[in-house]
Amino acid sequence: MSRGITRGSEALQYKCEPLEDMTETFFHKVFDINVLGVLLTTQAAVKHMGDGASIVNIGSAESRLHSPNSSVYTATKAAVDALTRVLAKELGSRKIRVNSVNPGFTATEGTAGHMESEIAKGFLANTPLGRAGRPSDIAAAVAFLASDDASWITGEVLFVTGGLGI
Repeated sequence: MSRGITRGSEALQYKCEPLEDMTETFFHKVFDINVLGVLLTTQAAVKHMGDGASIVNIGSAESRLHSPNSSVYTATKAAVDALTRVLAKELGSRKIRVNSVNPGFTATEGTAGHMESEIAKGFLANTPLGRAGRPSDIAAAVAFLASDDASWITGEVLFVTGGLGI
């Protein structure tokens, strides 16, 4: 299955591919965006961060759900979980906190055209709170982890899923 949105002339894709359809090009593209992108962004950002700063990565509930046909995407999001924990230890001496918010199925531009798909219906049927997440649900978790109220939290992966995957 392929899900995508278009911004200008650029198509943004979230793709689920069965193993037999996975290519090296696809693998490297997804890893470059989801893993190398996190590393390079963090590397650049910490040069400008003072003690007590906060980094909040965006992972995915897929790192825990392991949906069929999502091997590459799931692997990248599991890597983000691991990077979050490693970087929390690495940057802790500078008092820089590193956490991750891992959303469940969320109603966004990227999922708007797929809310009636069988996959979406399956996610929603398995979400105890009975609805898709909203961007504001995710933003609230990010804002909390970035705030001083979370000053003793680092290396954590917060699943914001409405209960999906519990």
